[in-house]
Amino acid sequence: MFTYIKESFEELKTNVTLPSRSESSNLMVVVAVFSILFALATWGVDSVFNEAIQLYFNNILN
Repeated sequence: MFTYIKESFEELKTNVTLPSRSESSNLMVVVAVFSILFALATWGVDSVFNEAIQLYFNNILN
C-alpha cells in the first residue's frame, strides 16, 4: 500500500504537467458558461413539467 502511494506521488511529480494560468482561466470560463446553460435548461424543463402537472391536476379536480 505504501509503495503504491509513493509511486503515485512520484508519477505525479514526474509525469503530470499542469496547464498554464491563461489556459486554466479559459477553461474556467468554458465550465462556468456551460454550467449556467445547463442550469437554465434544467430550470426550463422543470418549469414545463411543473406547469403540465398543475394543468393535469387542476383539470382532474375541477
